[in-house]
Amino acid sequence: MPKLRGGKGGQTVLLHAICHAEIHATLTETELARNYCTIEALRAHPRLAKFIDWVARRPPEFRSRVPGRRRNRR
Repeated sequence: MPKLRGGKGGQTVLLHAICHAEIHATLTETELARNYCTIEALRAHPRLAKFIDWVARRPPEFRSRVPGRRRNRR
């Protein structure tokens, strides 16, 4: 749950930096708070599921950048 949307003081989950960046490149803070506030929900998102499959095949020391903003703006 994003801190900006009331997630202060709750449970935290450690994420790899590129996974955290991909989540924020994919979803807005509001979407995270409303629909994707659990690890299971994040894993079920089609784009994040594809990313998780891709990154799972990389070595543990792998580092990458998320290029620019990729969120669909409405």
